[in-house]
Amino acid sequence: MAFADTVRYRYQTDLEAIKAAGLFKGERYIHSPQSSEIEVEFPIGSAVRKCINICANNYLGLSSHPEVIAAAHAGLDARGYGMSSVRFICGTQDIHRELENRLTAFLGTEDTLLFPSCMDANAGFFEACLNEQDVMIADRLVHASIVDGMRLCKATQDTYKHSDMGHLEEKLQEHQDKRSRMVITDGVFSMDGDTVKLADIVALAEKYNAMVFVDDSHATGFMGKTGRGTHEHCGVFGKIDVITTTLGKALGGASGGCVSGRRELVEMCRQRARPYLFSNAVAPVIVAGALKVLDLIGASTDRRDKLEWNARYWRGLLKEAGFDLKEGDTPIVPVMFYDAKLAQDFARDLFDEGVYAIGFFFPVVPKGQARIRTQLSAAHEKHHLDAAIEAFKKVGKKHGILGLGKKELMARAVA
Repeated sequence: MAFADTVRYRYQTDLEAIKAAGLFKGERYIHSPQSSEIEVEFPIGSAVRKCINICANNYLGLSSHPEVIAAAHAGLDARGYGMSSVRFICGTQDIHRELENRLTAFLGTEDTLLFPSCMDANAGFFEACLNEQDVMIADRLVHASIVDGMRLCKATQDTYKHSDMGHLEEKLQEHQDKRSRMVITDGVFSMDGDTVKLADIVALAEKYNAMVFVDDSHATGFMGKTGRGTHEHCGVFGKIDVITTTLGKALGGASGGCVSGRRELVEMCRQRARPYLFSNAVAPVIVAGALKVLDLIGASTDRRDKLEWNARYWRGLLKEAGFDLKEGDTPIVPVMFYDAKLAQDFARDLFDEGVYAIGFFFPVVPKGQARIRTQLSAAHEKHHLDAAIEAFKKVGKKHGILGLGKKELMARAVA
């Protein structure tokens, strides 16, 4: 038997070490739809309680919108539950192409291809479109799915310091001998909540004849005047060669992602991207829901406007209370603790006060950078945020961290 007792013991020992270090990630069971308030079972087996949810990617509050649910029901009735196939065999319905065309128009690109998730889009793009004659130059804080996708590609891999345009220019100069250069970045960096310097990147790409790739998963639907993403927010709409993004956050919150951009690059993914070729098509019910989401956000900017207000208000409340925050202008507001166990304990104490949030620590963020990533939604009302800040302040006093800066918090973490 391959899984002998000695092997089992090795894994048990590793898991116990993770727990002892305060790094064990336990799941919580949600007994309600995703929203600003949810019903949560934690610890598992305990009574279910209602909490304010301050850590979901439900930026526009559309995950449980009645019109989206109705559209999903209609899609289920009209096109069935699942495709039971990959796209190029018999997994493409008319509504798949309809959604791709709608996303192309919304993102201001030339073509779009749906994937089961944005992680799959990132996993498939680079290998399909680049080879050993090319170079990939990525911001050092790009999403893990981009890192994984780059690993599958034979192109030369290089990085530049986070948002350091001088360092990026050095890298572009260094790789002028390559057939093509691709600058790779997130639009909004998911752990820190800061926004890419996209106008500067586009200017450098034009100067050094490079392509630009942006994962805009934490921006599509709400960044920019009409919510089209960081390319709208940064004034370079129509100038990005490749955008990958998700339907699993602001655009309804279910699943699915896409590659959108230059027609030839999208077609290369259709021909060669392995997650596209070997994964079932996005379910019709999700496609129908996503089409309704695009209707809703195309009709009004009210939700993105409310989200912007909520994010600004929440950040101000946390600053006034004396928490150490990562600077940014997005609905991602990280509260820094630097110590993994403290972040875990703080999150558990928040739950006891009726606020649902999660401690983030290595390997999700670098060692010594533990935090609670708070995230705002258009579904939050002012009273939700006012109640949440009272819980944060109460727990902050308990742990003696209010008013402490980065140096003091880091010193506590080391101690």
